[in-house]
Amino acid sequence: MIFICRPDHISHKAIVLFFISFLVFGSYYCYDNPGPLQDVLRKKVGLSQFEFGNLYSVYSWPNVILPIVGGYLIDAVVGLRVGSVLFAGFVLLGQLIFAAGGYLELYWLMLVGRFVFGVGGESLAVGQNTYASLWFVGNSLNLVFGLTLSTARLGSTVNFWTVGVIYDYFYEIYEDVNSAIGWTLCAASILCLASFIAAVVLGVLDRRASKILERDEISQEKVQLRDIFQFPLSFWLLCTVCVLYYVTIFPFISFGQEFLVESYGLDKDTANTFIGLPYLISSFGSPIVGFIVDRVGRNLSFVSLSIVMTLTSHILFGYVHIIHPLVGIILIGIAYSTLASSLWPICALLIPSHQLGTAFGLIQSVQNLGLALIGMGVGLILDSLGYIWSETFFNICLVIALICTLIMWKLDSVNNGGYLNLSSKQREEERSLRLESKKATKSWRASVISM
Repeated sequence: MIFICRPDHISHKAIVLFFISFLVFGSYYCYDNPGPLQDVLRKKVGLSQFEFGNLYSVYSWPNVILPIVGGYLIDAVVGLRVGSVLFAGFVLLGQLIFAAGGYLELYWLMLVGRFVFGVGGESLAVGQNTYASLWFVGNSLNLVFGLTLSTARLGSTVNFWTVGVIYDYFYEIYEDVNSAIGWTLCAASILCLASFIAAVVLGVLDRRASKILERDEISQEKVQLRDIFQFPLSFWLLCTVCVLYYVTIFPFISFGQEFLVESYGLDKDTANTFIGLPYLISSFGSPIVGFIVDRVGRNLSFVSLSIVMTLTSHILFGYVHIIHPLVGIILIGIAYSTLASSLWPICALLIPSHQLGTAFGLIQSVQNLGLALIGMGVGLILDSLGYIWSETFFNICLVIALICTLIMWKLDSVNNGGYLNLSSKQREEERSLRLESKKATKSWRASVISM
């Protein structure tokens, strides 16, 4: 049992991984709260598709800038531990304001709550990614990213399966739509509180590990925001792929309940169950895919495969309604698991460890800019043109994402010896060679200085 107290032992790391994974469980559960309530908000509260979409877009707007700032704060100012607790606090506060807006039937207050919620949400995800990269290195990183995504998306799945039931429970008690909405959202905030507690516990564990392992929380290498302009072109292509892919997933799921009801004739409860399946599949599939990628490598190959699979799904949803929607839903779930487990670890392969907080924050910022703009755009498309045009738009985004992935693949082959798509064994050998080269360079410099 004494081994469990050692920060470098696998049993201790397993405990840390639990808290890392649970760090964003509450925020992912509450992020999609409007989804299961779409029918209520649209038909009983009277929101248009555009106004409903704004409940998601307003979350994304602060995160166009804040994840960069949050990543920088984590890297160079307040540190990872304090930053994570701070961002978890914003998530909890924002959810409570959102609940108050629903209870009082104040749409503007609901938007304020979602905005405050967004201030902490994506920056907290940056903290999670940074914790994962700090505690787990080498070939285990893909599996760890898969496990963290699994827990997060389990929160999203539980949201779609429970929020409607919770709303019905409170509606039976109060017989008032706004009271039921308010109390439903307030009940959801309990999970945000749990994530806040996880951030505190994780900070304590990480502080103890830093003392025992004699590692500093903040790297001795100076971190500056202008460093982002020195990031390689492959990193910016990675950002582009990320935003173009995720805008075909999250907006689709946000508007998915009504889409499945109108396009396939499903009832509301069945539509809610179906539209939550991609998150459920990813919650179980991501660790499995992460384990496979750890053993196989070839990250860019897996990214390309996931884009092609998602493109196939949206083609089915847009133009081939004779095929049961479960086929496309399941395909999206598998593809989403594959991309998340293979794409995010690429950032750690491209960027030095002392700049990872800033890099992850930048990716989150670009992603949220796309989600904010495209989330509103999809709402306008649906209000004026219908679902077939929104699906056409998603397909265009995926084709461009695939092209960017192939360009990144080519650039990496020419400039970096194909490092991003090496097998795991080849990558470990290459990493060892680079480490030996750095040691030799430092030794040579030291000998020159001493002469």
